[in-house]
Amino acid sequence: MIRIAMLSMAHLHANSYAQEARNAPDVQITCVWDDDIKRGEAAAKEYGVPFDEDLARVLSRKDVDAVVVCSETSKHRTILVAAAHARKHIFVEKPLTLTAAEADEVAREIKAAGVKFMISLPQRSKSETLLLKKLIDDGTLGKIATARFRMGHGAALEKMFKDGSAWFGDEKFAGAGALFDIACHTVDAMRWLLGEPASVFCKSVNFTGTYAVPDNGVVVIEFKSKAVGILDFSYVQGAGPNFWELYGTEGAAVRDMPGHPPVTYILRQGADGFAPAWQRVKMPKPLPSAMKQWFAAILGNEPAHVTVDDACNLTHLLEAARLSAREGREVKL
Repeated sequence: MIRIAMLSMAHLHANSYAQEARNAPDVQITCVWDDDIKRGEAAAKEYGVPFDEDLARVLSRKDVDAVVVCSETSKHRTILVAAAHARKHIFVEKPLTLTAAEADEVAREIKAAGVKFMISLPQRSKSETLLLKKLIDDGTLGKIATARFRMGHGAALEKMFKDGSAWFGDEKFAGAGALFDIACHTVDAMRWLLGEPASVFCKSVNFTGTYAVPDNGVVVIEFKSKAVGILDFSYVQGAGPNFWELYGTEGAAVRDMPGHPPVTYILRQGADGFAPAWQRVKMPKPLPSAMKQWFAAILGNEPAHVTVDDACNLTHLLEAARLSAREGREVKL
């Protein structure tokens, strides 16, 4: 049995994680902590467990084996270090922390504690992403020259962040707006697919003025392989797909193209150029969700698909992108 403490309900996805834990066999939520007492008490009442406003007391409970951290990102470092010192297994919302220095500290503490760690980066588990990884690794597309990924929705247009989620619009708590929120998914996935980055350039703007954070922008990454990655991120997308595109020396692949299978690709045909039709391919099985992988790691010592080093590397790349946007220059890595 894994006995879990929910540590803060500040994040929009906190309740979905709690529901996944409640629905899992051999998992039990035993208490809730939150520095917002009203928010924490409401969650504890919903889950039928005690609420405690004292974090140290929660982490010392014998009926807490693991924690799910869904606080404001600015509070991750303090909570994660305390949880690691208490030898509690850790699941955390992305990003790991707001700064690279904090991420390095958290990674050291988690490794020293020897606890099982998982961060929520769901794109890593999807069939579509796994297929792109396979097409790259087996050489089907040749050497990747260019990747272009988009991740956007209408949070600023719809005024999504309010009341308990208003902190998403405050850089002190959430980091650099859409870059630190939704671009996390594509930045991490592109790094996983294309390898070590060499430099980054970012341009971000506050397009709507709805929140006091950047809500629209682009990141350009040069990888050590000489591939170039282009990542669009936006809170002002009123409509349209979120394409992921790969262009290599032998072919191209596109994810989420309307009217086509989840991933389609075309290959070279010698001097005649590219094949005229998109190729259909059997999709690989998706991996279990991040939380289910975490449960399996705790209960059965199964390997996790995302490590604390992956989480740390993501924060380093996000910090470099934020620095680039602030100073208007390329940042070497």
